[in-house]
Amino acid sequence: MEWVFRNDLPIYSQLVDRIKLGIVSGALPPGARLASVREMATEAGVNPNTMQRALQELERAGLVFSQRTAGRFVTEDEKAIDDCKRTLAKGQIESFLEAMGELGYDREGIIALLKEDE
Repeated sequence: MEWVFRNDLPIYSQLVDRIKLGIVSGALPPGARLASVREMATEAGVNPNTMQRALQELERAGLVFSQRTAGRFVTEDEKAIDDCKRTLAKGQIESFLEAMGELGYDREGIIALLKEDE
């Protein structure tokens, strides 16, 4: 997993988003064991406390779970993964619509433009 961070969002938030993307895309399949906090932090080049915060957020969201002595795992709850995927997709659509609006397109104009490429 490649870790590239922007300056406009907190690092832990970007970590959460990147791991969510890995889960919904299947790069981190249901039931997969995650690397340790320290290993993930080293790979991402962040403080272990920052990675821990991101993983706790993912646990609260129900996308990962801890087993006391075995580590953290990706949830096997397909509904939770699908819900997350849908939420991420809606966010992308909203960003796209906002950007197109800044270009002067309304929804009908966007649809017409998309149909041109068919």
